[in-house]
Amino acid sequence: MNKHEQHRIKQLGEYPFTRVRKLLDGLTPNPKLELIDAGAGEPRLPLPDFVQPILTEHLTGFSRYPTIIGNDFLRQAIADWLKRRFSLRNIDANSQVLSANGTREALFAAAHALINPECSTKPWVMMPNPMYQIYLGAAITAGAKAYLQPCTADTGFAPDIEGIADEVWQNTALVYVCSPSNPTGWVADEAYYTKLLTLAEKFNFYVLADECYSEIYYTHKPIGLLEVAQTMGNVDYKRCLVMNSLSKRSALPGLRSGLIAGDADLIALFAKFRSYTGPATPLPLQHVAAAAWSDETHVQRNLQVYRDSLDAFFDVYGGEVPHGSFFVWLAVDNEQEFVRRAYVEQAVKILPGSYLATEDAQGNNAGTGYIRAALVDGPAKAADLARRLKTCTSTTKAR
Repeated sequence: MNKHEQHRIKQLGEYPFTRVRKLLDGLTPNPKLELIDAGAGEPRLPLPDFVQPILTEHLTGFSRYPTIIGNDFLRQAIADWLKRRFSLRNIDANSQVLSANGTREALFAAAHALINPECSTKPWVMMPNPMYQIYLGAAITAGAKAYLQPCTADTGFAPDIEGIADEVWQNTALVYVCSPSNPTGWVADEAYYTKLLTLAEKFNFYVLADECYSEIYYTHKPIGLLEVAQTMGNVDYKRCLVMNSLSKRSALPGLRSGLIAGDADLIALFAKFRSYTGPATPLPLQHVAAAAWSDETHVQRNLQVYRDSLDAFFDVYGGEVPHGSFFVWLAVDNEQEFVRRAYVEQAVKILPGSYLATEDAQGNNAGTGYIRAALVDGPAKAADLARRLKTCTSTTKAR
């Protein structure tokens, strides 16, 4: 039995964090050093001041069922933020916005809501490689086929859309884009989105943009998918969906609150799907989320911390600062061995790049030879992390 004859769940590989736990199993981090956990992209910054008072004020909301799509006040706060952030002239809170429990659930559910493999002639779900592994899991469990776009140093880590045959585009149902990128830090520009949306119109596929790092950037605000669609005259955002989250923007990963926005027809389809599968966000948390989407002071404060952290890291380590996200994507020799040594010798937990990618048809893994580290503990820890990783790198080269 080949893997395509197996149950779809059995076709899934182990999740990266499960794999790294096994990789480090039995090893002890250097007891002389404080452990730096740079493996997970979990912001560890202070809570915004408004969180606790709002929770206290709306505590009785835990005794009521919230709506699956998000209550009106939250969807309106999201629509207002999208208008401000991306200069959108029209985004209707009632028909073009849904609440989500973070982007993870939404990104996974999208493939299931939008793809019908049994009667579709479009089997491909296109995605960057390396990637946020949810895209791959979504494609497999939705019964589609993953079409991998290699993101390499040769392309500036952009997902390669050049030279793809018309036959592939004709058979593509959905394209995932992550900008700013997890893990590489690449950021889509207007030209990239324009080309992709032109192809989407020509070949009738959906574009789903994972924009959860949109508020974490080094110099220029990243452009958004809906923003480019509007510029192109696609004012109804046809074939477009975006996902975003408060996990990164507001350093509230435990809130589990995000957004889905775009094409009203796709939103209606997604809303129906989520009425069966989607968890509803508790009302007190929705009130916190509405406040977070409405406030930029804490976002700018967090952004400055991330910028300072990137400066602190690269001042020590050297190299080019990524355009977006708080990850560093570093070339190393033998990334799995490097991760083990960094843990034992330097008390640093990071991810092998190969765990964030998958093998292509030729057996090549685009993440091989890289590691990913998250700068989520502020500038001092970022500088310390750089020193420790640089020590490991120097030792490796010496060997």
